[in-house]
Amino acid sequence: MDGVPEPHTGWTFLTNHARVLAVIADNQSARIREIAAHCRLTERAVQKIISDLERDGYLSHTREGRTNTYQIKPGKVLRHPAEAGLTVASLLSWLVADETDRARELSDQLPQEHGPGQGGPPATATSDRTP
Repeated sequence: MDGVPEPHTGWTFLTNHARVLAVIADNQSARIREIAAHCRLTERAVQKIISDLERDGYLSHTREGRTNTYQIKPGKVLRHPAEAGLTVASLLSWLVADETDRARELSDQLPQEHGPGQGGPPATATSDRTP
């Protein structure tokens, strides 16, 4: 079918709800079609996710002509007990980071391909004991 993203199998690090929220944080007037394409979801799935987020108070919208403008509630606390106290703003600060910054941070964390002492397993902590 045309316009339907290819299915994904296996697990992922982020939920579709987090993906949709991140796209909206990046563009508060994004259309459902654009969100769906970016998240590789169907438009119907995005509509359901937006409905979930609005129902639980993470998101609201206002209608401006034919366009919805979304407002994220940044102080809303995340739902899972393991993230107790973390807010939507803290999640989005990571998810919506500038792509260049994310790429730079990732390259800083990974071992370089060339150079002395690089490319092997990560270094382990050393002891203060003298031989």
